Amino acid sequence: MEIGIIGAGMVGRAIGKLAVASGHSVMLSNSRGPQTLFSLSRSIACQVGTADEAAAFGDLVVIAIPLAAYRSIPVETLAGKLVIDTNNYYVERDGNIPELDEGETTTSEMLARHLPRSRIVKAFNAIIMDDLENGGRLPGSSKRRGLPLAGDNSADKAVVAGLYDQFGFDPVDAGLLAEGWRLERGRSVYCVPMDAEHLKDELEKTIR
Repeated sequence: MEIGIIGAGMVGRAIGKLAVASGHSVMLSNSRGPQTLFSLSRSIACQVGTADEAAAFGDLVVIAIPLAAYRSIPVETLAGKLVIDTNNYYVERDGNIPELDEGETTTSEMLARHLPRSRIVKAFNAIIMDDLENGGRLPGSSKRRGLPLAGDNSADKAVVAGLYDQFGFDPVDAGLLAEGWRLERGRSVYCVPMDAEHLKDELEKTIR
């Protein structure tokens, strides 16, 4: 699969590295231009480009930029594409967003409004990137960690669940995109290692 990644910070780098190791073709991008990613492209063995080029490149596109910058994401280039939202809301970084503060929406629903013709799945937000890079285990392992995802399309969620599995984790479906609040920052499952069965129980018990 060809995977475009918008954002080359810790999240983008970790997902890109694991995707390449799993046999996927990856293009990383950032807001400063591909020339600033020269060394990274060699260490990960990926392509680099602009955000628009990464959006056009990917069959699947990962959004890994600060939430406050989500309106910079190219809309038309991502029309019809599967998009993974990895974002979390940090007031100290993103400023106050009243509709999130009041629990009226989720980060992924905000992104979905910005990308009305894209298919959004919430994933890769509830794990520390060092754990993502180094915590994967073979299928069937007793120590395999569960990771949550949320989205409105079962086929799209199956694609993302496949990535989780390739990276060494058990996917746990948290429900529709509107249920993505269950795995956001500050919830009981956020960045807490647990197996898939425990994770499923905790997601169901989470109170908004």
